[in-house]
Amino acid sequence: MIIETNSEKETWNLGFSLGEKACAGQVYTLVGDLGVGKTIFTKGLAKGLGIDEPVSSPTFTIVQIYDEGRLPFYHFDVYRIGDVEEMDEIGYEDYIYGEGVSLIEWANLIEEILPEHYTEIKIEKDLEKGFDYRRITICEY
Repeated sequence: MIIETNSEKETWNLGFSLGEKACAGQVYTLVGDLGVGKTIFTKGLAKGLGIDEPVSSPTFTIVQIYDEGRLPFYHFDVYRIGDVEEMDEIGYEDYIYGEGVSLIEWANLIEEILPEHYTEIKIEKDLEKGFDYRRITICEY
């Protein structure tokens, strides 16, 4: 499925919609270059889960845990990991196979340990279509 958005609000709304529908055990992977709107999307998803606290990218902590919503939300940013074994050290499988919703930014860096079933969200810019245009591709695996 391909969705086109033309503003941060539309990208946020897409995340919100997916968050409202998310079920326990859902894993999302989020792929896209720096500055494409991954954090905006994530903020919408968190709000859709009923999380009111501020959401930011956990670049230096690898995982940020939000447990005040209708389901726990585990927000991973694996951009800075050096080896997939680091994921074991933080208890990755406890989160991914737990009762919450996981979102993994830069998941392409840990493809070999992704669960069998997940939803990939790829966000791309196309400056020819405008500064705020985003093409968001959602694939189920």
